[in-house]
Amino acid sequence: MIRRSILAAALSQLTTAALAQTATQPPAATPPAATAAKSDITLAKFQKRREKAIMAADTDGDGKISLLEWEAFQAKRNVKGDPAKSFARVDSNHDGFIDRAELDAFFAKRFARLDKNGDGILTGDEMPGHKSAPRPEQ
Repeated sequence: MIRRSILAAALSQLTTAALAQTATQPPAATPPAATAAKSDITLAKFQKRREKAIMAADTDGDGKISLLEWEAFQAKRNVKGDPAKSFARVDSNHDGFIDRAELDAFFAKRFARLDKNGDGILTGDEMPGHKSAPRPEQ
């Protein structure tokens, strides 16, 4: 009988100590991606979406986009402006082709410009064209 009461007391003290310890520990930090809303976009998601859309211009399937492919792609999408200028902006190594690495670098820069608060997540109000984005002054 004494053994049971000693065991119960010991278990009680261990439980109390464990509860006290967990109550004083700070909560684990939640990574930004885990707290993002469904409509929020991380850099990886941003790059994947853009790359998928842009690589549709790679009509010959060689994994890179030539200036001719780019011009045809821009004409199909009715993009305003000089396609040669936009091509040169993305073709950072100036080899005459846009590859996935150049797209990733280009979109990482664009993402950083859009991510106004620098938290690594684009929210609706940070994305241009989104219904909650601030409208430019007219």
